[in-house]
Amino acid sequence: MIRVKICGITNLSDARSAIEYGADALGFIFYPKSQRYIQPEKAKEMIQRLPCEVIQTGVFVNQEIQEVKEIAKFCDLSLIQLHGDESPQYCSQFPISSLIKAVSLRTEEDLLSLKNYPVGAVLVDAYEPGCYGGTGRISNWRLAIKVKETHPLILAGGLNTENIREAIETVRPQAVDINSGVEISPGKKDHNKMGKIIRIIRDVERDLSRRRSIEQEDGEEEDHR
Repeated sequence: MIRVKICGITNLSDARSAIEYGADALGFIFYPKSQRYIQPEKAKEMIQRLPCEVIQTGVFVNQEIQEVKEIAKFCDLSLIQLHGDESPQYCSQFPISSLIKAVSLRTEEDLLSLKNYPVGAVLVDAYEPGCYGGTGRISNWRLAIKVKETHPLILAGGLNTENIREAIETVRPQAVDINSGVEISPGKKDHNKMGKIIRIIRDVERDLSRRRSIEQEDGEEEDHR
């Protein structure tokens, strides 16, 4: 099953709508310079009013380790997503299972450095100088595929209703992270787009499952010949 994370949540209405449509996780951005920044106090209040089975993810960018830990505890976050230039040593200060490291891949050399990161998953986002996510640009799918050789993959970067099917069929990620592709404006989600993109994702899942079943049956028939 492909996990779906709706990131950049700033209000309860958007959060509840995302969950109703079937989102598995929500992302709250605690980076003050982001257009989708949310204060920890507001995020905590929202999280307390949401179903406990939903994965609550906090997004941080080059922030002090202690600050990240304090916000994660205060808001009772399920996961921590580091979306800046954090080093492997920085990442080692957190439990591996609760940590996502976001990266922007441009070359094969960028892939080599990932092997040193003690994280539970890698999120591949688009490269945009001076920006840390939410740009609407498409990430490098060719390199994203190779991330799966070392880490579970979360695909991000300009995903929307027009390209999500191709993205999943091409990359086959374990999860997708959707932000600007379902927005009216930064921090305000389009509920219809959220519903549509999640329906497409589930349709693609079913198609891929049927395809795998057919391929498996064909393989078994070939073995018996």
